Amino acid sequence: MDFAQLIEKSELTTSGLYASLTKPALLYHNIDHTRDVVSACRIICDGTGVSGEDRAVVVVSAWWHDVGYLFGGPVDHEERSAEKAAEFLQAAGAPPSFIQQVRGCIMATKMPQSPTNELERILCDADLYHLGTVNFKPYTKRIRKEAELYGAKPISGADWRDSTIVLLRSHRYHTEYARAALEAGQAQNLGGLLQKQEEKEQERQKTATVVTMTQEPAIEASDAPREEKKKKDKDKEEKPARGIETMFRITSTNHIRLSSMADSKAHIMISVNSIIISVVLSMLVRKIEDYPHLVLPTIVLLLVNVGAIIFSVLATRPNVTKGTFTPDDVQQKRVNLLFFGNFHSMGLADYESGVKAMMADKDYLYSGMIRDIYFLGVVLGKKYRLLRISYTIFMYGIIIAILAFVGAIYLYKGK
Repeated sequence: MDFAQLIEKSELTTSGLYASLTKPALLYHNIDHTRDVVSACRIICDGTGVSGEDRAVVVVSAWWHDVGYLFGGPVDHEERSAEKAAEFLQAAGAPPSFIQQVRGCIMATKMPQSPTNELERILCDADLYHLGTVNFKPYTKRIRKEAELYGAKPISGADWRDSTIVLLRSHRYHTEYARAALEAGQAQNLGGLLQKQEEKEQERQKTATVVTMTQEPAIEASDAPREEKKKKDKDKEEKPARGIETMFRITSTNHIRLSSMADSKAHIMISVNSIIISVVLSMLVRKIEDYPHLVLPTIVLLLVNVGAIIFSVLATRPNVTKGTFTPDDVQQKRVNLLFFGNFHSMGLADYESGVKAMMADKDYLYSGMIRDIYFLGVVLGKKYRLLRISYTIFMYGIIIAILAFVGAIYLYKGK
């Protein structure tokens, strides 16, 4: 099956459908959005190493994933898109397994997204790629206008902003590449909306204060600013600072990502050195009697491999604490209930009681978040120190071992 030709046919066919059947209401889910999703799929495939038939599945799915809009409204458009894609692929002679994968990818984009494999995850991330880019604002305006046209009624800015905030808060990218490339941008876009929401709320409060002053002449003009200030201070106390919440969220996400990267680096080091050890033991040791001059270089190489493995294992070895706390620990704010190591051996009732106490105390809650981030950083520092030692041992040790082998062979030939 020529997958490049199949992709080209998909592009030509879907472009023709959009040109002949497009609707005025399709301000966002049109051929431009489809091309953006195809481009994002190719970027993510490049970043995740997906190629060949798997890449063709994703790209073909991207070309067809919103065609259902041309044959009906937004409701159940994924089903119609999957059906039209299947009809096209059957006519093109695509294998049944290929068609089934395309159908699965398209259906996975149905909100809330539900991908079950890597190809479906790639298409889902490509479909919502704009949430983490600078195109977020103009694109979301087009989506709002399209929703108004399909719903035949206007959507207020506040309602649209609130629903978009809910989407950004709940959405998580599925592929490792998209998380690394887009989560920071998504958090920034969320922060912008939260700031806009807070500004609008402050404007509303100012307007309400002016109306109250007009309707209640009993309040003297000199007291009005004081009353307004009290109201603002009260609102600030009751409403958590969204900027702080965003900061905690982004920082925690970055720490977790760095921890995952450290574990991957350690895994690479363990795998490489284990392979070298297995090769040395299976091939060289059996012939060591015939080449006694290679004994010392072999020992050096094995020591290097073992040393690198030891420090890599130490970097990933978990450290689990006792996992219990007392009511006095909660009362004195000595325990961080956001870290599993402090409660994994506790009963549900005791833990729930402690968490409720933390939720009722804003300072304790923020203190717990700060401690969580701090100790994540401490663990990261230890991991990367051990990894640096492991990589240093491997880098210089391999050089020394190779020089030892070269020197041994050279001296042996000279005898």
